[in-house]
Amino acid sequence: MASKRKKAIVLIWLSIMSMLLFTACSRSSNSNKSLNPTTAPSNSVSETTGIDTSKKVELQFYMLGNAPKDLPKIERQINEMALQDLNATVKFNFTTWTDWDQKYKLLLSTGQAVDLIFTADWTQYQQYAKKGAFLELDDLLPKAAPALQKFVPQEMWEAVRIDDKIYTVPSTYKEYVTGGFVWREDLRKKYNLPTPVDIPTFEAYLEGIKHNEPKLQPVAIGAAVDATLQDAYLDFQRQEVGPMPYGVFASYHAPGEVVSYWGSLEHLEDLQKFKSWADKGYFSKNELNETESIQDKIANGTAAAILSDNPTRYNQTLSKMKSLHPEWELGYTPFGMSNGYATPVHPIHNGFAIPKSSKNPERALAFYEKMVLDERYNLLTQYGVEGVNYTAENGYYKMVGDANSNGFLREGMNGWAWRNPEFMLFEPSHDGVKKIFDELDQIQKPDIYTGFAEDYTEYQAERAALEQVEKQYLFPLLAGQIKDVEAGLHTFMDKAKQAGLEKVQEAYKEQWIAYLKEKGIQ
Repeated sequence: MASKRKKAIVLIWLSIMSMLLFTACSRSSNSNKSLNPTTAPSNSVSETTGIDTSKKVELQFYMLGNAPKDLPKIERQINEMALQDLNATVKFNFTTWTDWDQKYKLLLSTGQAVDLIFTADWTQYQQYAKKGAFLELDDLLPKAAPALQKFVPQEMWEAVRIDDKIYTVPSTYKEYVTGGFVWREDLRKKYNLPTPVDIPTFEAYLEGIKHNEPKLQPVAIGAAVDATLQDAYLDFQRQEVGPMPYGVFASYHAPGEVVSYWGSLEHLEDLQKFKSWADKGYFSKNELNETESIQDKIANGTAAAILSDNPTRYNQTLSKMKSLHPEWELGYTPFGMSNGYATPVHPIHNGFAIPKSSKNPERALAFYEKMVLDERYNLLTQYGVEGVNYTAENGYYKMVGDANSNGFLREGMNGWAWRNPEFMLFEPSHDGVKKIFDELDQIQKPDIYTGFAEDYTEYQAERAALEQVEKQYLFPLLAGQIKDVEAGLHTFMDKAKQAGLEKVQEAYKEQWIAYLKEKGIQ
């Protein structure tokens, strides 16, 4: 009898504990308030996916750029939820923008434990996928993130395939990341300068700034001169099909007509143009050592223009600038409005992959599903803590304080890849970006470049050698540091050829032409 009474008491006690646990879980699902960080899930199998969560793990999550000041607070709250939901914690790591490409390469080549990493066309997702740097997700998605698999449209999954395999989770947010001129509009008005719509009017604006505001740098270029100067100029002035490497060039309008841009008369002409900008003082001859972002230089008032930036980042710069200097204005002209076409972002442009070195691929993908689809995770990692970092007023995002006092600005984690259109909050100024997008919708043409996946296996050594030659000999030319441009270009071409330029260009051209034929692109 005593044994039966003991069993009954145990059953009653278990029932009470179950009810208390159910109540606590119900409350926690509707609240962003802190959870006990030592609390583990009530069972060893995730209720949403069925993956094994019996072992507590720490996920290593890598983003590009600089970490926001309030990251530790955000990380702590995310970990409280993730521990409850997946028996996992996460360490958010950032590369900084200084030499991020070298750091990215090391993360994917040294076997370092990385569970989730940002991918994009400009981080060479296609090439890294071909080289086997990432895990295939085709079989992992339905097991670890079935809701995420359904959420992303099938055509986007197809668009990110490399050799018929999925290696990244694409963002579903449609946008344009095509370039456009950015400038201080209040200064343009003040000195009656022309509105930048092409290179001559952009130069006239820079000259006006130089004359009227001699202490202000007319244009911010930064250390990444290959992207911010060369690629930007080729994009607008020569309408390149995409940022083709190794000095290979093809126009958007004739993608099959592939030539060598490096060493050409056009290349010399463009380098002389950049040298003239440096000589006139439009940008610093010490630009290659610049560590501050070009957007920050506009926002804090040390520069007056950017040659090229996309509409969304222009709006972010505008928001940051307005928080610091409400009386200033920022102008923007999309390249498409002058060139007559614009290409919407390709699904490859923003994504997250699981590297081969991941020790917890199932948990990593399940966690990423939370980042995208769970509103608590999404809002916290995109905007920070409500009431501390931002407020939502009439459906709009509003920063608390200003860009200097706020520890987590809008999209402070550079979380472009896990944007969820259902949860996104925009400043009122984004209405202007939406208007730009609507205008570009009227002239949109498909992105025919980003889907190309280069295989550099046969010329990997030459490719690495060329990269060093480019930084040593071409970057100073782009930055206007070489007095005799023609002689400097001759030296660069000699060094590039010694490094294997012709072999690399021929192999790249062959792959590009094959890609065009496969896709039926004329």
